[in-house]
Amino acid sequence: MTSQTLSHIDLSDHDAFLPGVPYEAFAELRREAPVYWNPEPDGGKGFWAVTRYEDIRFVHRNVELFSSELGGTSLEDLEPQYVEARKSMIDMDPPRHDELRGLIARRFTPRAVHVWEEQVRKVTREVLDVALPKGEFDFVREISSEIPMQVFAEILGVPQDERRIIIEIGDRLLGNQDPEYKVADDDAHRHLPFSSPAALEMFEFGRRLAAERRKHPRDDIITQLAFEPLTQQEFDVYFVLLATAGNETTRHTITHGLLGLLEHPEELEKLRNAGDDEALRKTAAEEMLRWATPVHHFRRTAAQDVELAGAEIKAGDKVTTWFVSGNRDETVFDDPDRFDIARSPNPHMAFGPGGIHHCMGAHLAKMEVRIAFEELLARVDSIELAGPPERLRSNFFNGIKRLPVKVTT
Repeated sequence: MTSQTLSHIDLSDHDAFLPGVPYEAFAELRREAPVYWNPEPDGGKGFWAVTRYEDIRFVHRNVELFSSELGGTSLEDLEPQYVEARKSMIDMDPPRHDELRGLIARRFTPRAVHVWEEQVRKVTREVLDVALPKGEFDFVREISSEIPMQVFAEILGVPQDERRIIIEIGDRLLGNQDPEYKVADDDAHRHLPFSSPAALEMFEFGRRLAAERRKHPRDDIITQLAFEPLTQQEFDVYFVLLATAGNETTRHTITHGLLGLLEHPEELEKLRNAGDDEALRKTAAEEMLRWATPVHHFRRTAAQDVELAGAEIKAGDKVTTWFVSGNRDETVFDDPDRFDIARSPNPHMAFGPGGIHHCMGAHLAKMEVRIAFEELLARVDSIELAGPPERLRSNFFNGIKRLPVKVTT
């Protein structure tokens, strides 16, 4: 089937993701055109959409063919000077990518993350102590955004009384295609991450903390970066990446995880009755990550002509890898549209499909998701929706802005 006969599918359309992820469209693409040419009606150059699991892995594991650096990871068609100005670690190829990643990678190894387990549990209990007595509340604001941000504020070095500032700026920065956060398109901001003026606020926030740490060092990431030989631009975008990635993706996973349980009450009861079954609690967290897939896609740029799944990709073409589709690939996951907290094996690509850009925070995120539900389900007799989820308008983030719930304890 040709791209023309699939022209009803437009993955550049943010509105297509507002009611929910268009899983049927992705299934059609995997079946009929796994590497699909998607025009961009808004005037963009168009892009290839890679939707099958193994093809996505191939793209991410062949950096010499598919570059993060040539055009960045945004779908925007940016002039080279704008790509350079907003380039963070995820927009780089080796060797500079490896150098910047190596600065803090040791803080996110399984052994290093394990040290934080009791702190994560303490934070989770304190968050629940505040939220649950309210009876009816927004799960996102009170629980799923608070747990990862409180934990990461400690690791990063953000004062706890300022953590909501990070969340608020991050929402405007990453949700820039949602009417609630969108600002008028302005070429004056194309040198900024996500072309958003909110990035300037995040830069200033990070610079202020770095200046404080140079005077009063601590054992946190900001202190470490403040004393590294980074340019101001490298520090700014590093801080933006860490401040947003440390909160947004885990927040959305916890939110979607709760929705998955509420929509599949048999799985909720199974997890509630897990008891000492640590293996089930771990597989439940993994399934929530697959089910949520908080980042829909990433972009690469073809560094040379290459054929993939029968498609002739030309050097300079934009290539998007849709993790949200790979995580429902029928050739990899049995009954992929079923939410199964005991699913094993579960080689999901919520953190990316491996390769040099695999998410550093994967071990921490898994721990936070697991502990959030261990503690929540131990404390509530019932939990139900008190209104419909309010989704983020975005083809990049699988976000839920608000989730009203009612609990009894």
